[in-house]
Amino acid sequence: MAVGLQVVGLVLGVVSWCLQSSCTSSQVWKVRSQVESLTSSQWQFEGLWMSCAATSLGSLQCSRFKTVLGLPAHLQACRALMILSMLVSLASIIVSVLGLKCIKIGRTSEPTKDQIALSGGIMFILSGVFTLTAVSWYAARVINDFYDPLYGGVRFELGTGLYLGWAASCLAVLGGSMLCCSCRKTSLVPPAGQFSYNYSTTSRGHSIYRAAPASDSGSTKAYV
Repeated sequence: MAVGLQVVGLVLGVVSWCLQSSCTSSQVWKVRSQVESLTSSQWQFEGLWMSCAATSLGSLQCSRFKTVLGLPAHLQACRALMILSMLVSLASIIVSVLGLKCIKIGRTSEPTKDQIALSGGIMFILSGVFTLTAVSWYAARVINDFYDPLYGGVRFELGTGLYLGWAASCLAVLGGSMLCCSCRKTSLVPPAGQFSYNYSTTSRGHSIYRAAPASDSGSTKAYV
């Protein structure tokens, strides 16, 4: 059962990392609303790295953001969060592979593997939180600008890149939770003693401990 949870959690984590990569490189985080556009044959959409314009004839023009310091603060923060989430997710994949019970590397004990798998699960959850924060923050700004009557710029709507980010964050949190649940609690049991002792009292009143006699048949006999 624990091995199955680990494998499923790792697969979900790998899928979430792929979706995070697609979300970060996507240029469709927001799409220009068709309410304001004069014609439906032109589309404008933006992502974290560039803005693009397309027509119904198939022409596509994209321009990268020429400045970094001049970008809005939320856009810079979303960039940093998505890159950080991808790095953490990649590291968690490596850690989780090392913590799988079905993979034997060296003489790693089972409690150590459980701790490694638990660390990978926590990193997956952290990566999902980073992605969820980035896409939710960006979506909140888009919605706020769309419904703001005093906003004088172009109004946009939510794009497919945001939905990819939400799906990636859900899978990352789910996979990390499975990895964490696969780690059982181990109780620390003190090692059993190798020798047993019998308590006896001599005629002088002193207490001593004598080793228990061996049970083998070849024991020596005392003669008077």
